[in-house]
Amino acid sequence: MAYTSLLSFSVCLLVLFHGCFAQIDLVTNHHQDQPWGQPQQPQPRHQSQCQLQNLNALQPKHRFRSEAGETEFWDQNEEQFQCAGVAFLRHKIQRKGLLLPSFTSAPMLFYVEQGEGIHGAVFPGCPETYQSQSQQNIQDRPQRDQHQKLRRLKEGDVVALPAGVAHWIFNNGRSQLVLVALVDVGNDANQLDENFRKFFLAGNPQGGVVRGGQSRDRNQRQSRTQRGEREEEESQESGGNNVLSGFHDNLLAQAFGIDTRLARKLQNERDNRGAIVRMEHEFEWPEEGQRRQGREEEGEEEREPKWQRRQESQEEGSEEEEREERGRGRRRSGNGLEETFCSMRLKHRTPASSADVFNPRGGRITTVNSFNLPILQYLQLSAERGVLYNNAIYAPHWNMNAHSIVYITRGNGRIQIVSENGEAIFDEQVERGQVITVPQNHAVVKKAGRRGFEWIAFKTNANAKISQIAGRVSIMRGLPVDVLANSFGISREEAMRLKHNRQEVSVFSPRQGSQQ
Repeated sequence: MAYTSLLSFSVCLLVLFHGCFAQIDLVTNHHQDQPWGQPQQPQPRHQSQCQLQNLNALQPKHRFRSEAGETEFWDQNEEQFQCAGVAFLRHKIQRKGLLLPSFTSAPMLFYVEQGEGIHGAVFPGCPETYQSQSQQNIQDRPQRDQHQKLRRLKEGDVVALPAGVAHWIFNNGRSQLVLVALVDVGNDANQLDENFRKFFLAGNPQGGVVRGGQSRDRNQRQSRTQRGEREEEESQESGGNNVLSGFHDNLLAQAFGIDTRLARKLQNERDNRGAIVRMEHEFEWPEEGQRRQGREEEGEEEREPKWQRRQESQEEGSEEEEREERGRGRRRSGNGLEETFCSMRLKHRTPASSADVFNPRGGRITTVNSFNLPILQYLQLSAERGVLYNNAIYAPHWNMNAHSIVYITRGNGRIQIVSENGEAIFDEQVERGQVITVPQNHAVVKKAGRRGFEWIAFKTNANAKISQIAGRVSIMRGLPVDVLANSFGISREEAMRLKHNRQEVSVFSPRQGSQQ
């Protein structure tokens, strides 16, 4: 009897352990290519209709003025933005202007077109490791202000922001600070619909700034009308448009441990300054919170006053670190130690010295992707900065795995975009301030005008790839000459010229006698 019981118990244990090990094996196999600490594989983007028959170079449609600047939005309802699943905007911040703390429901990538400033982003749960130089008396005891890391912004910087991360920007320069931003509303991180939403933590910004220039949702308008509230169509709305304004002041006071008078001030219901306000108090750069990372910028060591060098000490990601990242030549191993959530670099500079492709007679191309800015692997976005000299050409190509939203930053040029039907859906001259979307797999070519041509392109993939049609690394060079000859109905000699006449990579210098 005892033997029978022991045998039954052994069989039960065997079945139990077999099931457990099967589960372990299933989980291991499921995650064997997904190391701990690494982002999950990119999820499919929200699919949109991309039946584009004709494209136009777009200008901003909505403009909202604030006390110390203005915010402009491109029309989200444009077919090309609907196809790419993005929203596009531009901030112009005057000297001593502060873009109020806010966050969006989708990842954002912005580019510093002009000027310089200070950028702060607050990650929940990360320590406040930096101190301001000034002291405040709190309960009769002097105490320094502590906060999270700040970053200096300069022309040419690309900055990445995950969905839901609050940030602010201050113009401490001598001229206007201009930022252009792409918000990837079609990203899987956005669990809402594909409408732009900006959540402000302070102030009373215009409703159009909160909604990206869009009118209120019909259901929301009906709800407000049923409650007897007046529908606002003017530029500034009377009710507070920050997230604190919707809470009851008593509950807000209890949450912060303050009196209701101060709680009502936080709601900013009578504040008419807009989304960009003038900073009345002198902003002081915090003391050095970590050892100074020596760095060279654009090949030359900066000779700056001590106070500026203290600012430089807080720069994230020295060029040495970036070279080390590129030198690994592979993805991070994923042991969770290389880069924590709190210390991730958000910014990458694009000076001429860091160009990926350089032609002394044609121009340069600089790419920002997850290899030199790893946080982009989480956001599934990347960027490309292009500079073409007089009459130079960016090789005809197509984007293999991303849409490309191109913003012209300087000069002028000609862009042609061709669809799968062999039709040119765009063939126009473009100039500074215009935006054009190049859909995935559509062939495109750019040619600079006599003033040169510069752009920043935001792409909807962390490692966007292109396939060139002409040049040294093109599809033509990879095809056998007999395949080319028979495909185009040309001689083998002509096919050889087609393959080898352009020895340059990506950026082509103008041929003698070429004209715009």
